[in-house]
Amino acid sequence: MRGLAAMIICASVVLPMTAFAQMSDADYCNALSKLYRETVSSSATPDATVPEAMSKCATSPAGSIPVLEKALKDNKVTLPKRT
Repeated sequence: MRGLAAMIICASVVLPMTAFAQMSDADYCNALSKLYRETVSSSATPDATVPEAMSKCATSPAGSIPVLEKALKDNKVTLPKRT
């Protein structure tokens, strides 16, 4: 019984913390891409680096994120929280 009580207590402490875990780089990159498509792409002609960065979110998110963040900031779009 003590073991079960200890597991319940541990679970109640650890599970809420997992909700605050940051999303992966690829997920954040995809979120930036989606936001760009929804807010910017219809009103502006992107330079070639933006579509390229969007296409590389799965394979090279670390290189794509700065490009997408800059493109969004340049168009005065608030970046999403990385949660």
